[in-house]
Amino acid sequence: MQVQVIPFGVLKDWLGPSPATVELPEGASVAELLERLRTGTSTVRMVPDLRGIAVSVNAEYAPAAQILCEGDEVGLLPPVSGGTSRGTARPAEPLEASSGESTVVVALTRERIDTEKMVSVAKSDEDGAVVVFDGIVRNHSRGRRTLHLDYEAYEEMALRQMRELAIRAQERFRVRQVAIIHRLGRLEIGETSVLIVVASAHRTAAFEACRWLIDTLKQTVPIWKRETFADGAVWAPGEPFPNGLAVDAAEAPREH
Repeated sequence: MQVQVIPFGVLKDWLGPSPATVELPEGASVAELLERLRTGTSTVRMVPDLRGIAVSVNAEYAPAAQILCEGDEVGLLPPVSGGTSRGTARPAEPLEASSGESTVVVALTRERIDTEKMVSVAKSDEDGAVVVFDGIVRNHSRGRRTLHLDYEAYEEMALRQMRELAIRAQERFRVRQVAIIHRLGRLEIGETSVLIVVASAHRTAAFEACRWLIDTLKQTVPIWKRETFADGAVWAPGEPFPNGLAVDAAEAPREH
């Protein structure tokens, strides 16, 4: 059978920017595909080190033991764009659910994000708080002067993951509205890269939900950042995937 392999982020530098077709025996697993990539194929260059990556099958995270089928689209996902955050949001306090209609807005855009407009749209008469995280491109990183950033995403999967996060935040923190907007493409210094807006009857829930959303997004949503400095360009190192998302070929037995 044949599967389509799509590398993202730094893996494109190793495997090339285009999807590749890999031939596998029927019933092969994700782990066996990774092993095939480690040794190389007639159509794919050898990738000796795939430690720490996650794998998606048809835009859903997949474990090493998952069995592949003819025509599956397999994404090779290095740790996502990251951004160091050592804190952990506290669990939400018990609150009464808002009486208003729950609303989720998620989007990927190549246009400038209008923060004021998004905040204005989020407000409702029943809200006691609107909390905003506005991630901005700064002019330095790790002691180097930044010229600009480029963001790319596995767009179908990123939108799906963003929507799932927004819904989970509503359920976990009992907030009324969640909006998550992320830029793609070239970003200049001072531009907004990601905007999260949370509206709620209670400020505690809004603060906690917003913190949880950005921390989780930066670990799980497949978006990658390439930083261009005055002296070169690199893919930004991401935080390790949460437990259960990173895969290893050793996790699944070989049957072929």
